[in-house]
Formats: sequence, C-alpha cells, structure tokens
Amino acid sequence: MEMEKIKCLIVDDEQLARTLLTDYVKKMPELELVDCCANPLDAIEVLKAREVDLLLLDIQMPDLTGFEMLNTLADPPLVIFTTAYSDYAIKGYEVKAVDYLLKPFSLTRFMQAVAKAKEQIELRRKAANSNAEEEVYLMVKEDYRYHRIKVKDIAYVEGMREYVRYHTPEKKVMALASLTKLESELPAADFMRVHKSYIVNFQFVTGLEGNQLKVLDQYLPIGKTHKERVLKRLGVGG
Repeated sequence: MEMEKIKCLIVDDEQLARTLLTDYVKKMPELELVDCCANPLDAIEVLKAREVDLLLLDIQMPDLTGFEMLNTLADPPLVIFTTAYSDYAIKGYEVKAVDYLLKPFSLTRFMQAVAKAKEQIELRRKAANSNAEEEVYLMVKEDYRYHRIKVKDIAYVEGMREYVRYHTPEKKVMALASLTKLESELPAADFMRVHKSYIVNFQFVTGLEGNQLKVLDQYLPIGKTHKERVLKRLGVGG
C-alpha cells in the first residue's frame, strides 16, 4: 500500500531559501507542499486552517524565531530546521527536531532529513490506526516483587554486572538481567546502546554535551565505540 503523502510547510524569510526548498520538495514525490510562508505569523494561520505533517522551519526570522513559533503551537508538526546558524543545533535537538540542516545544504542532505521524518510519520500513522493495540510492557522481578513497566516509559537501562536498573520518570527498578540480551529485545526504533553500561530510549534524550547525553536530568556517558552511531542518530556531526 502506498504511503499517504507528507504534507509540508516551508517557513523562511529569505526568498532564495524558499525558492530552493520549494524546488527540493517538488523533486520528492512523497512530499506535498501545503504552503510557503515568509514569516511565522502567516505560518501559524496556515497551521490553523490546514493539516501539516512536517515544518521546514528557519530559526532567525522577523517577529518570531522558529523556536518562539513552535512555543505558540499546542501540537506542532514534526520539524526540520533549515538555518544558516550552527549555534542552535543542540537546542534544536532539545525540542525534538527531526533534523537540523545548515545552509547551504544539498538535495542529498535534504533527502536524508526527509527520510528520517518519513520514518517517524509512518510510525505515528500506524499508531493512530491501531487504537486497539495493547501497550507493550515488561514484568520485572525485584527481590520478591514484580513490577509492571511499560516499555515506552523506560528512559534508560543501566547495566550493573549481572544486574540491570530500569530508570523511568517515576521509579527505578533493579533486576537480575543481561544488558546485552535487553539490547536485542527492546525496540530499536527508540532504544540504542550508547555505552557498555547504558541503553537509552531516545524519546527521553533532551540534550548532548561533549560525550554525554542528557536523559531525565542525568548525564550519561557515550562510549567510544558507540559515539559515531549515537551522533548519527542525533543528526549531528562527529
């Protein structure tokens, strides 16, 4: 079954940038251009009236920055930032942007960003069409007590020799288990081994500082052998 087209909205105050992005969008059959706005205020009005899956959003603009525009939206679409400034890359990831494109960027780089968005949109649409699907959870035994933990609530898993500790926003649970075995069992769409002692749910990652990921207000180390994969997952350069 062919995937429904991804409806995208361009928001950029530079005419040349809008022209280039429009050209790139037209070259990709999976994209449908809803509108092309020169300022965030017009874009907000478009979003009120039209369905949009993906924002191609500049950051430095008159009236509102791209970040300020997002803050006005109760349920913003997925975002690919398109900007001439590298300073905002980490902040872009903190607001869970799909990707951060630094101008000038090639069609190939744009296609890579859209591929990431497409993957997330497909997952969202499958979830929306599967209302009856049961949530996946683990039954974890700690001492003599069992804990029912939803997989989506696991922020990260910490390896401690023959034990692991599950960290969620509400609690920590320690159990006898193998971190390596969990790595193969947890859904790869969200979870990744980032260090010999940590598996992280990237839905909970809110920042990157040096060789550390910020998860639940904790900074977790990135192992040397995992760094390239982690940075690629984050969409930032090594």
